[in-house]
Parts: sequence; structure tokens; C-alpha cells
Amino acid sequence: MAEDIKTRLIEVAGEAFAVKGFDAVGIREICHKAGANVAAVNYHFGDKRGLYRACLEHAQSCRVEGLDRPAWPESYTPADKLRAFIQRMLEEKLNTERPAWHQELMLRELSRPSESCREFVESYIRPMAHALGEIMQEIYPHREWTQQTWMIGFSIVGQVLFYQLQQPVIRILMGEEGFKSLTVDGLTDHITRFSLAALGNGDPISVDLQREIETN
Repeated sequence: MAEDIKTRLIEVAGEAFAVKGFDAVGIREICHKAGANVAAVNYHFGDKRGLYRACLEHAQSCRVEGLDRPAWPESYTPADKLRAFIQRMLEEKLNTERPAWHQELMLRELSRPSESCREFVESYIRPMAHALGEIMQEIYPHREWTQQTWMIGFSIVGQVLFYQLQQPVIRILMGEEGFKSLTVDGLTDHITRFSLAALGNGDPISVDLQREIETN
């Protein structure tokens, strides 16, 4: 019963924090919607800040398996690993089955950081950055981790985030039919080919465009 109340508090509070932000949500409002006593927040989480951290941790725990600590098949080349990393990230960011507040709360924390931001970045984002960095070091085995390495990683991740955050723009520009044609597999293929071409480890994009012209 206690765990049910704890879970209910996280679900209700997480959605409220995602929509309104930490400061605009009161403990009494959360407890009223969750059907819980105010004392339950102190018992399970210590205080409102502890409840907020628990909501962030819960949102993080629903990530795609293997994105932060991937175990690659021995046969995978660095390009295969990059493709798999991009695909897993797209599957997580474009997942419509998980509660919307998970992504919304994490995005709010990153765009309007609270005192929990550093802990969130270290526990959720840095492991992914490390996994992508290891792939980059395999692509460039004799290159040290530099500012350029970070920027390349940001550019790759930024492509994924565009398709998560700019869906209304894509719908308007491409139309509903065009938007629906964008599958995870198709986006994975495009982002991987585009990134490898930019890194000098794949065919130039112009080659792919020429193939498309010849096919059509």
C-alpha cells in the first residue's frame, strides 16, 4: 500500500512539475490529486525537492535498455555501433507509449535548470556522452578527446533531438503524410549516413542523392 502511494505521488507530481515547473506546484495540490496525506511526501521523499528528484529519477529509469552502457556484438564495426546508438536514442526520444511527462520533465529541467540539474546531467546524460565518446574514439583511434570531440557528439545528438522537439514544424513543412513517412529506421539510416559522411567515414551525401535520382 505504501509503495502504491509512493508511485502515485511520483506519477501525479511528475506530470504537474512537467507542466508547471517546480515552483508553481504545491505539495497540497499534489497530495490532493494523488489521494495521499501531506505527511506521505515527508515520509517517502523528505520534502518537495526530494519528490522532484524522485520524479526525475523515475523518468530516467524508463530509458531504452543499453543506451548508456551498451554491450555491442563483437562483429560490430565503429559505424555499426554508431548506427545502433542513434537508433536506440531515436527509439527513446520518439517513444509514444511512455507517459509524455517523462520527456517533458527532463526537457524542462535542461531548459530551465534547477539545483537538481547537475545531478541529472551526471546520472542521465554523461553516461550516454561517454558511450558515444567511446564510439568516436574507435572511429578516430589515435585522437585525444578534445573540444572537437564534444562538438561532433553534440551535432550527432542534435539531429536526433530535432525530430523529437520540432515535430510541429516538420508537420507544417512536410505535411502530415510526409511526417508519418519518417520512421525510426529511416531516420536512423539518414542520421548515420549524414554523420559518417561528415566524419569522412562514409559516402558523401551527394552519392546518396544521385542514387535516389537514379532510382526515381
